[in-house]
Amino acid sequence: MSTILTARSRWMRIRDHLAQTGMPAFRFQQLITAWQSSTAETFADVHALPARLRGELAERFGPRLHPLTPLEVQRDEQVEKVLFASDSGARIETVVSHYRAGWDSMCISSQAGCGLGCTFCATGAVGLIRNLTADEIVAQVMHPRWTRAGLPRPASVAFMGMGEALANPHVFDALTLLTDAAYAGMSARRVTVSTVGFAPNLARLVDEHPQVTITLSVHSPFAQERARIIPLEETFPLAQSLDILDRHAATSRRKVYLAYLLIAGVNDSDDHRAALAELVHQRSRTELFHVSVIRYNEAAGAAPEYRAPSSTRVDEFVRGLTARGVHATRRRQFGTGIEAACGQLHARFFAAPSPGAVSVDTELIPVTPVG
Repeated sequence: MSTILTARSRWMRIRDHLAQTGMPAFRFQQLITAWQSSTAETFADVHALPARLRGELAERFGPRLHPLTPLEVQRDEQVEKVLFASDSGARIETVVSHYRAGWDSMCISSQAGCGLGCTFCATGAVGLIRNLTADEIVAQVMHPRWTRAGLPRPASVAFMGMGEALANPHVFDALTLLTDAAYAGMSARRVTVSTVGFAPNLARLVDEHPQVTITLSVHSPFAQERARIIPLEETFPLAQSLDILDRHAATSRRKVYLAYLLIAGVNDSDDHRAALAELVHQRSRTELFHVSVIRYNEAAGAAPEYRAPSSTRVDEFVRGLTARGVHATRRRQFGTGIEAACGQLHARFFAAPSPGAVSVDTELIPVTPVG
């Protein structure tokens, strides 16, 4: 199996290799410092390391520090969307939102394509190519492209791009790389993992990374209807994920977010709102559950009958939840002018994959929240 498809992060293997060959710990720190500051594209560029060591690392692990290459960039007033190609040829999307308060938030992908078939999702129409490695996930955040463009590291990172994050076991190594002080050193509370309810790995997430912020996509409080929107409901019912998050909130006292994608004539009725409020009130720590209402954004490949509700209807839905004692807000949305919902830029390129593209079996199969 090629290096790009191995399960364990290359950075972790480099650290182990240096330790096993007797290198002092500061050599790995010199390498990580160059990686963190995006001053190097290749091992040869890390001039703090002896030339012999640079050559050895390049020969053993490949010459480049980052396994992604930018293919196309789209910009809106407050959003920048980049289509990356991995060294294996897979294509993935990353979106940066620039807030007027002066900070940036990055939405990253966990898989190339998506295989769970959520009917609201553009990535689902692409289909699953494969899980991304931990290095490919983290490279979206650490890529030199951002610093070359004069952008600071993002203040927050959300796994809300292409793919169901918790269907990819490499996400756990990626979270370690992002939050461990020995690597990128981000605050775990600045990292959000969004899921449509991949329950087994949701339980693992709250156990291994309890400080990470979690968003669970609900989209309907009614099981049969939710299964039409999110087919994974038939395998892992919403109630199972809510029970996991209920215990997590009680133990960690961390706020949990419930995403609700509002689709006109589908899930925006008063009955939906009342049932959604009741789901929240059934939690043991109701005050720690927050509903984030999102206006549906029409996307290529999504169910053609889905339509966006009026802005007024979205506001009414939020007010109705608040009146029922539920913490609820409307999510701010940027980038509709550049199709910032993940999967749409990718779809234009998918028809003509690069010669090096690969398709491999993955351990688990994904889905995409709104990106």
